[in-house]
Amino acid sequence: MKAPHSHLTLLLAASLSLAGTVALAEQVGEVSTVFKFLGANHKIVVDAYDDPKINGVTCYVSRAKTGGISGSLGLAEDKAEASIACRQVGPISFQGKPLKEQEEVFSERISLVFKKLRVIRIVDAQRHTLVYLTYSDRVIEGSPQNSVTAVPLGSGVTIPMK
Repeated sequence: MKAPHSHLTLLLAASLSLAGTVALAEQVGEVSTVFKFLGANHKIVVDAYDDPKINGVTCYVSRAKTGGISGSLGLAEDKAEASIACRQVGPISFQGKPLKEQEEVFSERISLVFKKLRVIRIVDAQRHTLVYLTYSDRVIEGSPQNSVTAVPLGSGVTIPMK
C-alpha cells in the first residue's frame, strides 16, 4: 500500500525535473484583463526571449496568465493562446554549432506539470529566412492554436546548417 503522500512526492519530483527546461525570459510588459479580489489579476504578459544560438534575434511572446489564488500559487493552468513576433534587434551572428533545419529554442511551463508553451525555429534556406512557431502542448493532448513569425536575413548572412 502506498503512503498517503506518495502522489504529492511524485508530483513534486516531476515538477522539479521539468524546472531545468524552462526558458529564461525577460518580462517586458503586462496588462490586467480581469480584476480578482483575492490573488493576482488575470493578465496578458509580454516576455522577450533571445534566440540562444543566434545573436541579434529576439522573440516577443504574449500570452494569458491566470490570476486568482491558484494563479498566485502557481497551481493554475494558463490558456493555450499565445502570439509571437521575432525581430532582428542587432547584427546577426551565429553561436556554436550549425543550426538544425527545425528545433525547439524555448519552452516554458504554463501549468503545474503537464502543459508547456513551445517556440520552434524553422530555417527556410530557400528564402533565407528564420521562421518561429509558437504553440502549447500537453502530455496527453496539445492545442492546434499557434502563431508564426519570420525574420528575413540579409543577403550577406550565411546560415550555418547541419
